[in-house]
Amino acid sequence: MSALKKYLFYYPILRPLYYLLGLYRIYIETPQQFTFQGKSFSYFHHWHGMTYLIERIVEVPIIWDRVQAHRGQRILEVGNCLSYFFPREHDVLDKYDRNPRVMHLDVVDFKPAHPYDLIVSISTIEHVGWDEVPKEPMKTRRAIDNLVSCLAPGGELVVTWALGYNPDIDRLLKAGQLRFSETFYMLRTSHYTNRWRQVAWDEVRDARYGHPFRSGNAIAIGVIKLDANGAIVAGTS
Repeated sequence: MSALKKYLFYYPILRPLYYLLGLYRIYIETPQQFTFQGKSFSYFHHWHGMTYLIERIVEVPIIWDRVQAHRGQRILEVGNCLSYFFPREHDVLDKYDRNPRVMHLDVVDFKPAHPYDLIVSISTIEHVGWDEVPKEPMKTRRAIDNLVSCLAPGGELVVTWALGYNPDIDRLLKAGQLRFSETFYMLRTSHYTNRWRQVAWDEVRDARYGHPFRSGNAIAIGVIKLDANGAIVAGTS
């Protein structure tokens, strides 16, 4: 959006309307639900980042469910997201976040003193190497490979990202060069109500960021699992 459009349309008109929508979503609307892997989740409506307008409306509850399932174990989050919504008991790695309780290191260089049982990341991995200077097309893969090396035997890595934003990670996904044990997909089906449903790859392979709806129109959820010997469990999806 151009600077002129922001000052003439977005700030005086559209943004106030988004806040009014937030008032309705957060305080008035009866919570609606979506289904992921046969389990029902409530759409996540929050003021921070206006989650009711973007893909985090489904990413946050999916990832938080994984975190809760591993409570009491060693957990790392890459990209400081969940602490804006929930009390944080896990480690956070974020190169650019200025929070003093966050580890400010590049994800490709991170070497923990002890391995993690669970590593999660919400809408962060697609920015690695893409929204950096200089751009590094293969840095996303290096980041994922390094995070796998930070897992304990039996551990799990779960990352989500908006398809159509970073063509490099989408190209790696299409070429089968990301070693996921499982990959799932969610498709946005409406604009202001921001509804989503789980779909197959064929329905999202050509997804575009910001079209036809704002922000992410489809997301991928990539899961890498290690067996008891620390080897990656072969892909099943």
